[in-house]
Amino acid sequence: MPLASRSRPVLLVSGLVYGLIGLALAAGGAWLVALGGSPYYLIAGLGILATGALLVAGRPAALWVFAAVLIGTLAWAVGEIRFDWWPLAARGDVIFLMALWLLTPWVTRALRRSAGTSGKAMTLPLWAGVAASVAVLAAGLLSSYHAIDGTIAAAAPGAAAPQPAADQPDEDWRAYGRGQSGQRYSPLAEITPANVKDLKVAWTFRTGDLPGPNDPGETTFEVTPIKVRDTLYLCSQHQRLFALDAKTGALRWSYDPKIKNDPTFQHLTCRGVSYHEAEAGAVDTTGAPAPADCPRTIFLPVNDGRMIALNAETGAPCQGFGDHGTLNLQQGMGVTTAGFYEPTSPPVVSDRIIVIAGSVIDNYSTQEPSGVIRGFDIYTGKLVWAWDAGAADENALPSATHTYTNNSPNSWITASYDPKLGLVYVPMGVQSPDIWGGNRSPESERYSSALVALDINTGKRVWHYQTVHHDLWDMDLPSQPSLVDLPGPGGVRPAVLQPAKTGNLFVLDRRTGELIVPAPERPVPQGPAPGDRLSPTQPFSELTFRPEALLTGADMWGATIFDQLACRILFHQLRYEGTFTPPSLQGTLVFPGNLGMFEWGGIAVDPVRQIAIANPIAIPFVSKLIPRGPDNPAAPNDAHPSGSEIGVQPMYGTPYGVVLHGFLSPLGLPCYRPPWGYMAAIDLKTMKIAWMHRNGTIRDEAPVPIPLKMGVPSLGGPMTTAGGVAFLTSTMDYYIRAYDVTNGEQLWEDRLPAGGQSTPMTYAVDGQQYVVTAAGGHGSFGTKIGDYVIAYTLAR
Repeated sequence: MPLASRSRPVLLVSGLVYGLIGLALAAGGAWLVALGGSPYYLIAGLGILATGALLVAGRPAALWVFAAVLIGTLAWAVGEIRFDWWPLAARGDVIFLMALWLLTPWVTRALRRSAGTSGKAMTLPLWAGVAASVAVLAAGLLSSYHAIDGTIAAAAPGAAAPQPAADQPDEDWRAYGRGQSGQRYSPLAEITPANVKDLKVAWTFRTGDLPGPNDPGETTFEVTPIKVRDTLYLCSQHQRLFALDAKTGALRWSYDPKIKNDPTFQHLTCRGVSYHEAEAGAVDTTGAPAPADCPRTIFLPVNDGRMIALNAETGAPCQGFGDHGTLNLQQGMGVTTAGFYEPTSPPVVSDRIIVIAGSVIDNYSTQEPSGVIRGFDIYTGKLVWAWDAGAADENALPSATHTYTNNSPNSWITASYDPKLGLVYVPMGVQSPDIWGGNRSPESERYSSALVALDINTGKRVWHYQTVHHDLWDMDLPSQPSLVDLPGPGGVRPAVLQPAKTGNLFVLDRRTGELIVPAPERPVPQGPAPGDRLSPTQPFSELTFRPEALLTGADMWGATIFDQLACRILFHQLRYEGTFTPPSLQGTLVFPGNLGMFEWGGIAVDPVRQIAIANPIAIPFVSKLIPRGPDNPAAPNDAHPSGSEIGVQPMYGTPYGVVLHGFLSPLGLPCYRPPWGYMAAIDLKTMKIAWMHRNGTIRDEAPVPIPLKMGVPSLGGPMTTAGGVAFLTSTMDYYIRAYDVTNGEQLWEDRLPAGGQSTPMTYAVDGQQYVVTAAGGHGSFGTKIGDYVIAYTLAR
């Protein structure tokens, strides 16, 4: 057989494969160019198509043409994103592998035989392109884009402002944020950067509470336990309450509220419980002696619309509270459908008042329960006051002729409390449906997505600050505010720090609501959907994690060049003009996305070092309005919502439904380039981001469990300590990690048996410090489900 004939099969097959790849890239590239995107894919596709034709023809020029494609790809990639390794890899991975195939002996030998030459010069340009690619990728591996490297200097002696006492022993953690200031800071210092590597599991407790067939997808184990004296208290997904020995993890007692849940509930979670200890001679709000059956009380929110008071020693219901220990939070509501109003976060307690709020089903209809905030007598459960954000009379109490206002804006996360000022700080949501506001009343708009300060004894509003005007993006305030005293030229200033989903961190004087860090109003994109309206401006805090630059096609990502091309096409098909681009029938890219850059975990504040620790995330979402029609009726045909916040949302009572989902490639990967999650610190002395590093790996999300540190999203928050160590457990990979608060260096990690979408806490017993986290996974986040509570301590 002639030499040329023997070379035909490998060249023919290779040429056909390259031709098909080139044709696909050229066709997709032409589509992208028509949408206004980069011409690279069209040019590269034509080059690869030409390479395929030359291979079929047996021409060595195929290697020269592909060398031009490879070197052109390299130049284009570096020009777009410099030496950022993950975006570089996505642009060049397939092209690089195709180049290596062309350099294999099977191809080069076949080309020489076909051309009847023994020359080796034909491979030199392609080898040069491969060498340049390796050098560029190596440079990318050594680069650290999107990071801020810095160090926070320790506060000088006496420089830190004196902080209010947490009203508890140093070894305890008696509230969701340790104190009701929401700092998530412990004065314990046994664990330090020098010895944190020696942490070992001290005990593990299994709740036995796992999601069942009748549970919604948003079934989550998000609890932060509290510790009082020698007992740990925590609740599980079905609001079962457990009291554990803080030293050994042994069960002391448990209580099952027997929640009446079903798959239509939008949430099934309990982030924590609250504790109250009566002082000697305590009286209720009427001046009568407090009931004697529960001198120490645990308050348990239940997702079916109840709050239960239990004796902290025995777990028995407090008979003098509400109806034999149970408070029906559906009282006074105009809509009482089970699962439409769900208290998922622990209430705020003062010496006489307990303040409770709740989650309200999102995006179902315009006829949903009120988001009313209420203050009850902490001993008797009697209603003392109500603050109804959507009512003409904010403080009107229910009666035989009056119910709370349907669809009032709600508050679904824990508030904070300053006992010295007597103010409770309530982070507000937006009136549902979240994505349409054409029929909202002025009353329902005034406090949406606002931080509101209420007098804890009367419920009267003292001040408020709105972080988003006419919110159509679900950019509510998702986390507990943090209270801290800040020193300054004019003396100590009591401040409140409020993270927002937008990535802004608003810093206000907690006495007046006056901004400490400026947040000027800026013009934002206009052009609402027909029938809606927009605010011409929005506040933009000067302390923010929000990307200042607009996203472009260069920010699109994918595991390969193909899904990156698909993401670019999707990007150019969506409406996007920056932050606050309005929802549209075309489909809008929402960034920061609906999950927000901050979520319910909030931040941790070290009041001595004057720093805040945060775990911002960056995942764009897509919001697309759907006009009413046969597949999108104007009214429900049954009484059962979807039980999910993702996917088709009906928004009955408005002209549209909406589809909400993450901005993902056809392979299900984020279309936005990594990192998607960080650990960061803010220097509160300068109000600047001091350091920020990508955090977490794709080990538990990738098909192959390789722990590549790309920086992954997290749900939950950080905790920090006087020892100079911060902890986080809420990433998509299953780890608890410890960090040096001065520079963000990761000091230690341990593998968790399930997803850790919770916020850790710490306490001490007999002088020994423990760190505790819940590891039970998160339904809609897609992490492994479990029922673990794990305590760590230093090996002794």
